[in-house]
Parts: sequence; C-alpha cells; structure tokens
Amino acid sequence: MKGTGTGRRRLPALFGLAAGLFAFSAGAFAQQFHLLENRVRDRANGILALMAYSVVPDLTSSNLSIKNAQTENPSVFMTQLGGGDTMSKSFPIYLEGAIAYSRYDPTFIASAGADARRVPTRWNTLTGTGGVGWDFPITDELVLRPIFDFALGKMATDLKVAEFALGRITGRDFDFLKDGTMNAYGLGGALMLDWEHVREEYLVDVELRYTDIRLRTFGNTSEAVQGESSARTANLYARYRAPTGLYALDRPLRYVLELSHSRYLGSQADILGFDYLTSLGAGLELDTSAFNPLYVTRARAVLRYMFGNNVSGTSLGLAVSF
Repeated sequence: MKGTGTGRRRLPALFGLAAGLFAFSAGAFAQQFHLLENRVRDRANGILALMAYSVVPDLTSSNLSIKNAQTENPSVFMTQLGGGDTMSKSFPIYLEGAIAYSRYDPTFIASAGADARRVPTRWNTLTGTGGVGWDFPITDELVLRPIFDFALGKMATDLKVAEFALGRITGRDFDFLKDGTMNAYGLGGALMLDWEHVREEYLVDVELRYTDIRLRTFGNTSEAVQGESSARTANLYARYRAPTGLYALDRPLRYVLELSHSRYLGSQADILGFDYLTSLGAGLELDTSAFNPLYVTRARAVLRYMFGNNVSGTSLGLAVSF
C-alpha cells in the first residue's frame, strides 16, 4: 500500500513535467520557417533547361549522371530511349521518337531567425518527343532531311519530409516544393544531312544535325514557376561497321566504331558546367535476321567514353534494328 501511495503522489508531478515538455515542443514547432534567397523559381526554371537535354534526340546526353561532390549522390540523372528511321526510298518519310526520364535533387535553406536548416527535395521529370521529316536526296548516298519536332514534359516535386524536422514553413514557394508540378510543351524542328555509304564489306554513316525546340510551361503549372527555355543543339554523329571475320547465328559478327559530338547552344548550355560533350565508342553488332521472331534484324552493344568541360565518364549503350 505504501508503494501505491508513493506512486499516486508522483503522478501529478510526472503529468506536470509531461505538460511542460509538450508546451515546449509546441512552442518550437510554432516557428515559421521561410526559404532563403527565393531561389525556387530560378531552380524550377532551370528544370526547363534540363528538359532541353531530354527533348533533343542526342546520343551524348542520352544517359547522364552527375554526382554531388558533398554527398556522392546523383544530383542530376538523365536517361533517354529513342530512335528514328526512313520508311523507304519510294516513300521517304522519316519518323523519330524519344522518351526520357530525369531526376534533379536541389537543396534549399529554410530559416526561422537564427535557426537555419537544409530542405532536401527531389524533382522527377518525364518527357516525350516525336518528329516527322522528309528525305530530299542530293545524291544516291546523301539526303537533306528537314524534321518537325514536338515535345511534352511533366515535372513533379517530391519533398523528403522524413529527412528533416522543421516547424511550420510558410509561403507559396514551399507549397510548390511540397507537391508542385510543371507542365511544358515544345515545338520546333531540325535540319539534318545524312550520308550513308553502304558496301558489302563495310558501312559508313555520318549525320550532321541542328535542332531547335522551344519549351514553354502551360496548363496547371504551379504559379510559383512559369517560364520558357530553348533547346538548341548542333550534333555530329559518325559510325563505321565492318565484319570481324567471326560468325554468330549464321551471320557475320561485326565490330562498330562510333563518334558523336554535341554542342549545346540553347538554355541548357553551361547549366551543368559544360557546353559540349564528345563520345567515343566501340562495340559489337550481332545480325539476328536469320532468327527474328521479334522482327529484330540487328542487336548492338557499344561501350562509350564521354568527356566535356570538366566532366567525363563511361556508359554502355544497347540498340536494336527492326
């Protein structure tokens, strides 16, 4: 009974302590945090510039991952799947398409007087591009190809609430970071010179292309971020293919050499610290035309080394022909 009585006498004291802690906690969470330097609009408009890498069919920027030097985590990640071809010489309409995904991980600073804390976010973008062109033959091996391109893109923010503890953040900018979206469309075109030198022993393909697509926000894009950007890229692509002397699947096994150089002239120039990328590649091509239940005639794997202003890396590219 004495133990019970002691417990009862302590209960009000413990309850008072808990109430005090609750009051202190409520006071702490009543702070109003504000994002510093109002960089949300600038960063979000930069997303349109990053979209410029994705909406242009481009080998060198089809797969990019740039790490944050402090965290070693990818601050920017982009990947693209696409292709294009001319239907036939008798009906030389050219069709191209690409779909791309990118992720951008900006970090903002929120402040409540002397208290400042980092606000990590993740912005995910999905874009699709389609193009229709027509081949005008200059010689038997050289064609001039104007292309009309159109693109659609959507970006959605994802605030990593579990990674930080803040009180109450106010403002339209934070509302955008929390669940904001950006919709964009693009219209433009490209002009390409395509030279295909085909021989039984080897094949040489050289493409010179200039692309200009203008991106603009539309629809239910958050009010905090609205703008436009230009995707202008000049690209040189060359590929050499020849037999290795070996056979696979009853067909010659070929080796492939590639060169691609892209110069970025629009809004995407220098946004990642470089305005050009060069890719050198070597690989093998398997002729599957003898066994093509999926109508795949060739499968190609190419290992590439890419470099530009203060950036370099490697990638493995896979491609198929139908």
